[in-house]
Amino acid sequence: MPTPDFLSALLRPELAELHAYTPVAGHFPVRLDANESPPLLSAEARAALARAAAPEDWGRYPDARVVELREAIAARCGVEPDEVLAGVGSDEVISILLTALSRPRPGADAASIVTTSPTFVMYKLSARARGMRAVEVPLDAGWDLDVAGLARAVEFARPSVVFIASPNNPTGALASADRLEAVIAKASDALVIVDEAYIDFAPRDQLALVRKHPNVAVLRTLSKIGLASLRVGWLVGDRALVAELDKVRQPYNLPVPSQRAATFALRELGGELRRAAAFIAEERERLARGLTELGLSVAPSHANFLWVGTRRPAGEVFEALAARGVLVRSFHGAGGRLAHRLRITVGLREENDRLLAEIAACA
Repeated sequence: MPTPDFLSALLRPELAELHAYTPVAGHFPVRLDANESPPLLSAEARAALARAAAPEDWGRYPDARVVELREAIAARCGVEPDEVLAGVGSDEVISILLTALSRPRPGADAASIVTTSPTFVMYKLSARARGMRAVEVPLDAGWDLDVAGLARAVEFARPSVVFIASPNNPTGALASADRLEAVIAKASDALVIVDEAYIDFAPRDQLALVRKHPNVAVLRTLSKIGLASLRVGWLVGDRALVAELDKVRQPYNLPVPSQRAATFALRELGGELRRAAAFIAEERERLARGLTELGLSVAPSHANFLWVGTRRPAGEVFEALAARGVLVRSFHGAGGRLAHRLRITVGLREENDRLLAEIAACA
């Protein structure tokens, strides 16, 4: 659809290179494409969440300061509430960060970010939508951080923000601790964001880096541990940073049901959430063994998905699986070493068994 002339003159030119996020449409009996957790909460927990989420008065705005939810997040993370910024998923927190930190460095005509490749697409998309440059540094052959490459990018681009997802999406790799520390040291005059969206499935977290390095903040979310419908994410960082970011946050950004249900889940459902995460980690390893036995390459994962190498082009395998009612995520469009890569979310045991049976016939 052509853009009207008057609108073309008003839009940021960077939008021409971007595309709206559009999930694959259609009915698929098995959906293993979105890194959601399968339905593992008990009936009692689901009923309690529904009761907790209901507003006392549907005609009132939500708590603009998000006080109770920030207190619950702070208790979970072992920090203070004024070190927490809550948003509509980590996507909104990323948008807030880049809106607040979009000032060009001295001598530059635009602000920039540095991140890895492949990684979560919203870092680049959110930056480009604001006219910022996005410099991507390929991960090494083992899908770990390339410290030398990132150091060169930081020196060249002088970024406002460096984004490191650990565990990373789509590779599932947890960044080596020494490499992550080295990158933080190289980017001492930038804000380094360590995105821990999948940390509930990993053997260690990186939250201590916030205390150790004043230029580090951590992102987390409830979306990957069975509560994606709430759209609750947060940042933990220095209270001065949080205070500045809070100036950009939209008032009443988190609806009452999301605030109330998330607060209840964090305070009362810790055991259920941990059991669900443990089930997914166990099922992840079983699924990895099954795919390996089929002759596929499976990278070590510390997330709720697997990064799978295919013999045939990944696009062909994706289409064949979709035709059989199983939806996964293919990265063949990026070309290069991603042309034979699928990302497969861990589902229920029966869903994973269906995936194994179908992929055996087409991979």
